[in-house]
Amino acid sequence: MNEVNTDVKKIAIQGGYGAFHEIAAMHYFENKKIEIVPGVTFKDLFQNLKSRHADYGIMAIENMVAGSIIPNYKLLRESNMKIIGEIYLRIKQNLVALPGQKIKDIKEVYSHPMAILQCQDFFDKYPHIKSIDSADTALTAQDIKEKKLYGIGAIASDLAAKMYDLEILIESIESNKMNYTRFLILKDKNGAGATDPTANKASLSFATAHKIGSLSKVLSIFSFFNINLSKIQSFPIIGQEWKYLFYADLEFDDYKTYKQSIESARPFTSEFEILGEYQKGKSIL
Repeated sequence: MNEVNTDVKKIAIQGGYGAFHEIAAMHYFENKKIEIVPGVTFKDLFQNLKSRHADYGIMAIENMVAGSIIPNYKLLRESNMKIIGEIYLRIKQNLVALPGQKIKDIKEVYSHPMAILQCQDFFDKYPHIKSIDSADTALTAQDIKEKKLYGIGAIASDLAAKMYDLEILIESIESNKMNYTRFLILKDKNGAGATDPTANKASLSFATAHKIGSLSKVLSIFSFFNINLSKIQSFPIIGQEWKYLFYADLEFDDYKTYKQSIESARPFTSEFEILGEYQKGKSIL
């Protein structure tokens, strides 16, 4: 473990103080002093990075239950940001509310749509509770405290409950108890520095021609070089009929072999971009 760095790192997140993004940042930057720069939306996160209000960004990109956060791929590719790391955080969702209430008193629960998707079994069990989408889990918890909203609950983290003096009525209401979210660590390309020499994972985006075998050729090249394709996601390119943009995560043991695979695959693609090369992230329980 490195020595503690006394410099404060400003981390842009989506959500308010106490959000799961903040918890992920605390774990990733565990040996550094950090200051959270909150934002209501993911666009706010990127804006805080672009305007230099933050040194790093941390952004959820996919969840084991709710799947990929599709708009974030587009935001990432259109930004000038580079992926420098990742972390997998076990998401424990709690039903929180102002103290002194019972589950029968709660009529509505507000939270981010991704959080609600992760807790469908809970809402099936308590049909008298209406789920309502909100911008963020932690911001909803803050709103309940500041406005003294009785009869209203939020789905939020332990940290948010503690920060806003809310009571956890039921803990761990997520449907899947092995519920993880993957977060990407972002930094401006101009200040990201050299690639980590211990990198063993990369994220790419590329397009292929709408011809038989185009994508298959690219995937066969990665297979030939023994590169593990851990994820691939496709999106239609707006305005270009039947043409798709692919996002792919590659895992490898040898950086030189990985670079050879990239150079071999590149001629069969267009709009090719390396979004980041970094160490495969650890999982936090």
